[in-house]
Amino acid sequence: MRIKYNAPTVLTFALLSALVLLLSRTLLPGLADHWFMVPGKGNFHPGSLQNWLSIFTHTMGHASWSHLIGNFSVILLVGPMLEESYGSLSLLLMMAITALATGLLNLFLFRSSLMGASGVVFMMILLASFTNFSHGEIPLTFILVLILYLGGQLLESFRSDNISQFAHIVGGFCGSLFGFFRPPRRA
Repeated sequence: MRIKYNAPTVLTFALLSALVLLLSRTLLPGLADHWFMVPGKGNFHPGSLQNWLSIFTHTMGHASWSHLIGNFSVILLVGPMLEESYGSLSLLLMMAITALATGLLNLFLFRSSLMGASGVVFMMILLASFTNFSHGEIPLTFILVLILYLGGQLLESFRSDNISQFAHIVGGFCGSLFGFFRPPRRA
């Protein structure tokens, strides 16, 4: 038996994110804060390449190992199934669009910076509920996941913490749209 690199988009994303955190915690302190965090409203500098890149790269930055493990436990569980259903390139594009949406909306609406893959996590959770989707039907699994995950995030958004429930909601919205308008390829 041999080990197979079965989900290249998901695995590469996970490994790069772990590398960013490792380097930020050891050889390159502050790496994640400078290159992998979207600045908040009023702190974005249009002339800064670093700020523009962070709109996409913030999904690879994490504040701690528990933050990374929390996000990638779900991504590594659900992501390979999605990559098989939608294809590596399509999933990468969905992840990039989700990063762009969460990054830009945070930049325009919130003063706090944004770091982490939780928007991608919620995109994948909602998208996963569409894997057995037939045209013209709304899966009950989607409705239940929508109520449980996004409803919970709406309730949590009234708490004062360092978690961006807004990124979770935007990620879930992206996953819902992808599920409705980009059905999985059939084997």
